[in-house]
Amino acid sequence: MTMCLMLTSLAVLFFGSLLSIFAGGSGRGASRVGVVTSVTGAVLAVIAASTALWTGAESSIRMAWQVPFASFYIAIDPLSAFFIITISLVCALAAIYGTSYLDPYRGRKNLGAAWCFFNLLFASMLLVVVSRNGMLFLIAWEAMSLSSFFLVMFEHEKPEVREAGWVYLIAAHVGQACLMFLFILLGGQNSSLDFDRFTTPMGAAAAGTLFILAIAGFGAKAGFLPLHVWLPDAHPAAPSHVSAVMSGVMIKTGIYGIVRIVSLLGMPPQWWGWTLLIIGAVSGVMGVLFALAQHDIKRLLAYHSVENIGIITIGLGLWLLGVSINSPVLAALGLMGGLLHVLNHAIFKSLLFFGAGAVAHATGTRDMDLMGGLQKKMPRTALAFGIGAAAICGLPPLNGFVSEFLIYIGAFGIVARAGALGGPMAGGLIALTALGLIGGLAAACFAKVFGIVFLGEPRSEGSAGAHEAPGSMLFAMTALAVLCVALGLAGPLSVRFITPVAVQLLGNAQVHEISDLASGILLKVSIACGTLIIISGFFWALRRILLSGRVNTAGPTWDCGYAAPTSRMQYTASSFAWPVIGMFQWIVRPKLHAGIRKGLFPNYADLSSHTDDIFRKRLFAPIFRSISRMAQAIHVLQEGRNHLYVLYIAITILVLLLVKVR
Repeated sequence: MTMCLMLTSLAVLFFGSLLSIFAGGSGRGASRVGVVTSVTGAVLAVIAASTALWTGAESSIRMAWQVPFASFYIAIDPLSAFFIITISLVCALAAIYGTSYLDPYRGRKNLGAAWCFFNLLFASMLLVVVSRNGMLFLIAWEAMSLSSFFLVMFEHEKPEVREAGWVYLIAAHVGQACLMFLFILLGGQNSSLDFDRFTTPMGAAAAGTLFILAIAGFGAKAGFLPLHVWLPDAHPAAPSHVSAVMSGVMIKTGIYGIVRIVSLLGMPPQWWGWTLLIIGAVSGVMGVLFALAQHDIKRLLAYHSVENIGIITIGLGLWLLGVSINSPVLAALGLMGGLLHVLNHAIFKSLLFFGAGAVAHATGTRDMDLMGGLQKKMPRTALAFGIGAAAICGLPPLNGFVSEFLIYIGAFGIVARAGALGGPMAGGLIALTALGLIGGLAAACFAKVFGIVFLGEPRSEGSAGAHEAPGSMLFAMTALAVLCVALGLAGPLSVRFITPVAVQLLGNAQVHEISDLASGILLKVSIACGTLIIISGFFWALRRILLSGRVNTAGPTWDCGYAAPTSRMQYTASSFAWPVIGMFQWIVRPKLHAGIRKGLFPNYADLSSHTDDIFRKRLFAPIFRSISRMAQAIHVLQEGRNHLYVLYIAITILVLLLVKVR
């Protein structure tokens, strides 16, 4: 029954992608078909996954496939089920949001193609997490990359969109090449690439090579530093509901791949945990620093995806470190915290991208320095965005706090029990330091975002004429905001939800005891937060009652005595963030442009800042320039004459024969 539902879900999504093409490329028909099939496929997939997650059992189906090394082998276990639920939730709400978001493009864009690729992206992500054959996995992975590429290129007439699309495509295929080598080595001499027939690595060197290939291949999709360079360009270029899917769940397939492959490689050595821990700490801190320096709201959120992938990877690093030193508590809390943050980040990051899309939809810009005062124009959007902003900062009683808290107590526990500085204690200190720094910087960043975008006065005509988001967009944002609060207040249930996955991967009876311990602590936090909410609600209601019979007036805020204040007297994104960015300018290398006229009473002043991605500018740009020069140098071989190409082939075959003979 479980696999029948899963196959039906995939069939509905593939059928919906085809039907969208013929339902009217520029009309409402394509949107209706797209959203109905997406939601239907999501419901079927969630039902199938819930059964596997509840029972802890694995369901599978294996059929012959006339493709070398391939079989149609798919299965659902608790790990797959967890990712299926996460993917389906985000994609269903993104489809609902997308119906209104794409309305302004009707008549100008082929919406049938957009919904076709959206459903293909949804289906391919599901197929990635249920595939149990290397060839099938690679095909699904490529379909996911290509469908998301075409969605990124939705507004391909813009030069920056085309550049973002090509950078993403190159990064995706560099990762794909690493994954091909990974599966070839795992397959060994077998005639099949089924996961249950993979050759167990003989020796630490072989296992280490496979681990590095997995980090490179899956890390390129997940956005590990410095492989993240495609992400800050692709997310802003894509439509906002697609950005939510890419950031919320697509990059998490890289996390899934790492967890799945590591689970096949046997006992991990300590350096695997250290590798993930350091990658996570660097990605988290650098991601939030680059986010703090941004002015484009969607580009800022893209860098926060790098930050949160770093938090997830810190948890996974603690998991592997705990397994390697036989510390069940560290392993279980790191794993549960990291994987639960996959779900929580998917929820609050999708909410933030939906909010950013609603703001851009209403104002016609993504530049925060042209926004302001939107809370008055878009109160519901502001409330939902504010909840998402608090959740991403890890504040209780919201869902981001729960998953980060599990990682915190795991790291703190190993530090408290360690006898001396070194080994596990150092790992715990790295995790605690990185998480503390990330949390503080994230709070500063979203104070900037919410203040600049929603508070104050409008800084442009677009902001002054902004309007509230349409109904379907508000519905998707409201649903995610409610989930942020519900999963935060129900922290113990969130831990129970992820426990079957931890049991599968750790195979340890102590997992339930550790889960109960963490749930008990979170229950106290939930009760305290719930009590505080009730008390706050009581005083709010009391205030409303006391003021109901009085005349209430509103006036402007204190303007320091200025007779004619203007929006230019407000903080900008640059001026607000500069005190923090200035402390880390030796890392992010920002450029500050200050224009202040001389004299006692200057009538004009200007301050702006710009921050390039140092990894793209100083690492990958020189590499690709060198590759371009090499390509130009050997371009003379491309003569355009067929008989010369035949000669090249003959020479190649001859060389291969000589090598074989020797």
